[in-house]
Amino acid sequence: MAALPSRFRRSSAVSLITLHVVFAAAATIICPAARGEDPLHFETHIRPILKAHCWHCHGEETELQGKLDARFVRTLLAGGESGPALVPGQRGSSLLHQRIQSGEMPPGEKKVPAHELQLLARWIDAGAPLLRPEPEQAPPGTVIADEDRLHWAFQPITQPPIPETTHPELVRSPIDAFVLHRLEQQSLSFSATADRRTLIRRVTIDLTGLPPTPEAIDQFVADQSPEAWNTVIDNLLASPACGERWARHWLDAAGYADSDGYTEKDPEREWAWKYRDYVIRSLNADKPWNQFLVEQLAGDELLTPPLQNLSPENADLLTATGFLRMAPDGTADGGVDQPTARNDVIAETLKTVSTSLLGLSVGCAQCHQHRYDPISQEDYYRLRAVFEPAFDTANWRPPAARLVSLWSAETQQVAAAVDQEITDIGRRRTEELDGIVKDTFERELGKLPPERHAEARAVRETPAAKRSPEQQALIREFPFLNVDRGSVYLYLPDRLTGFNKKWDDTTAAAKARRPADDLVMCTTEVPGKLPPTHLFFRGDHLQPRQAVDPAELTVLQRTSPLPVDDPALPTSGRRLAWARQLTDGSHPLLARVLVNRFWMHHFGRGLVATPADFGVRGERPSHPELLDWLASEFMNHNWSLKHLHRLILRSSVWQQSAARRPELDAIDPDNRLLGRMSIRRLEAETVRDSLLAMSGQLNTRMYGKPAPVSPDDIGQFVIAIDTRDSAGRPSGKVESLNGDDLRRSIYIQVRRSMPLGVLEPFDLPRMTPNCEFRAFSTSPSQSLLMLNHPFPAQQAEELAKRLQATSPDTTTQIQLAWNIIFGHPPSGIDQQSAITFLSEATTPAPTPNTTPLGKLCHAMFCSNSFLYVE
Repeated sequence: MAALPSRFRRSSAVSLITLHVVFAAAATIICPAARGEDPLHFETHIRPILKAHCWHCHGEETELQGKLDARFVRTLLAGGESGPALVPGQRGSSLLHQRIQSGEMPPGEKKVPAHELQLLARWIDAGAPLLRPEPEQAPPGTVIADEDRLHWAFQPITQPPIPETTHPELVRSPIDAFVLHRLEQQSLSFSATADRRTLIRRVTIDLTGLPPTPEAIDQFVADQSPEAWNTVIDNLLASPACGERWARHWLDAAGYADSDGYTEKDPEREWAWKYRDYVIRSLNADKPWNQFLVEQLAGDELLTPPLQNLSPENADLLTATGFLRMAPDGTADGGVDQPTARNDVIAETLKTVSTSLLGLSVGCAQCHQHRYDPISQEDYYRLRAVFEPAFDTANWRPPAARLVSLWSAETQQVAAAVDQEITDIGRRRTEELDGIVKDTFERELGKLPPERHAEARAVRETPAAKRSPEQQALIREFPFLNVDRGSVYLYLPDRLTGFNKKWDDTTAAAKARRPADDLVMCTTEVPGKLPPTHLFFRGDHLQPRQAVDPAELTVLQRTSPLPVDDPALPTSGRRLAWARQLTDGSHPLLARVLVNRFWMHHFGRGLVATPADFGVRGERPSHPELLDWLASEFMNHNWSLKHLHRLILRSSVWQQSAARRPELDAIDPDNRLLGRMSIRRLEAETVRDSLLAMSGQLNTRMYGKPAPVSPDDIGQFVIAIDTRDSAGRPSGKVESLNGDDLRRSIYIQVRRSMPLGVLEPFDLPRMTPNCEFRAFSTSPSQSLLMLNHPFPAQQAEELAKRLQATSPDTTTQIQLAWNIIFGHPPSGIDQQSAITFLSEATTPAPTPNTTPLGKLCHAMFCSNSFLYVE
């Protein structure tokens, strides 16, 4: 047999483990198979059950409950205080089975499921077989077995060969071969290709989050050339709207928010938007994702302190690290328990990092060994140690202290000069005011008899705390003796009015010459400070135990250790080293996790349906070979997302019709085999953006500060400047946003405590700390919003105006409305129904601010044909 190319070969260690398991299983387990049952053995079937339900008390802690260690068969045979826990071949005599069956163990409400108890009983009756000898000694904690390392997500990524299919003529992309091969095994095939109008609406919303224009639809339908589809894809990928659309997907995973959350005050993050803009720019430029992620994890470690006078490229590196500052953060509030709040920030950051990049719920190991995955508590704190120098709970920097100025040296000089000028203006103002106070005192003093002047001056010059009773009585008799900067206006109101205006105008003119602040919310380390990381007993930060060094998860078997303090860098170098290991192409998780997310956004569901959980409790991939092929292809083509977009969008799989087929539904009702396209509802932001685009009101200005969100007079959260007074009472004032309220939703402020009312019913995610994947529900609140909220009705009227400006002919208006909203012309029945509706809607007269044509457009907005994409 010829040797496989190197890219198809797994490591020798993994191969040896696999062979060992296979041969050991064949040699050890005979009886169950002879009875026609699946063979059971401890390592694969029973160990995970005991790990999830028993090890927390019987194996992971230094002190074993009942002196029983349930991690090994040999220790179960030895037993604890109650005697042997296991009697091979006799479930009824085995305390392990007795206690679990009775519900006595494990303690608490969560019990061992019936099917797992049945497996345990079968295994005991089969003689409690093992695959291999167990270690004679093992320290308390998680013991990573060979089976743990054999989990599919921990295997090296290989590029499997493209399978052969019975109908190669259906294969437009290598992707198709993998999917079609699975379908043909079930005597199935692809669905027919969707019609061209469906395809261009699908791809335009997929890549830009906006509907196609009627002109773009007509052009694609008319262009029957072989390159027409590729041209559409390339034009959409080149559109700035593509970066906005796909940035929203990544911002979900990153937990992007324009406020701190954590407390009810939920203070705003004035500069978070720069990270959002960095993501949009990076995706529009098709920045390689290995570079994109290194910048977000350690962009500051690619720079040399002090972080001043940065070029635009270096400023981007710093801005990228906002990724690690998106977690809820209550440390700016002096009323919170600071040690707890600080540790919560790090814990939530690790959740975001692990779910978005590793596809693992590492946070489950914060308090104890992970119940299901081979992640120890020590693993968790080793990963925390990677980030500890940037957070440093003992020397905590609150959010405002982490901001870094992006001013150039020249701008700093201008600002310093203006600041000095403002200081000088303040000094001159004070000097003049003191002169006015002195003149006022002298004038008022003249009203006293001359013989009392000396006494009055003495009172004025004596500090208030040292005045005698006689002096205090004199002040009560003549209050002008206390005249000062704060009270002089009582004596010279007219003069002070002119005085204040002159100096206020002078100060305002100086401030106007000061450059606007240009700050960035970022992650940095303080050079020379290297805080220790301790394992917390049961996750309690008040009970630190042993110190740990930074490291990758043990189960991933990384050979290169992470530095504790890189001598080549002014910072620790930990994050940079981990980021480079993560993106070096050999990590088993990252590329799989990323391409699975990309696939999910194209198809509505990932090849792994649990995108943030590639562990043993997550779903296995529906097409494991395709997942690995995509991951390899992604890395081999410079980690280019646009390359992956083209591969997917040119495939037969993606271009299929969404129509259901009885033969497919009978075998695969959930469409896991991908024998058709799945119908998907528009995301919350896409609903709003599409309404604006169709009405012609969309403001396409990119980047910059977000449009603010605030409560209106009835408490709903709307796009508006907050004009409430200090007590939170509405002022009734409305300040213009100059069109910012009509920008795309990605430029609307994300306040954790104020979800935008027009988006919330459509499953707008809450960033607590991030969004692993979006739910898509169907609820009455969605229909009620589309029917009753003023926003859809307003956009419907704007669309009506647009239609009327295009043509006075009713039939033409109806046809254009259908093409704009649905992407296709109306059928004959639709056309006639619309004409009838418009004629009947004129009697009685329309209500104020509504028109018959606007009502028709509003009804179309409420339809499934708009809210769903086929």
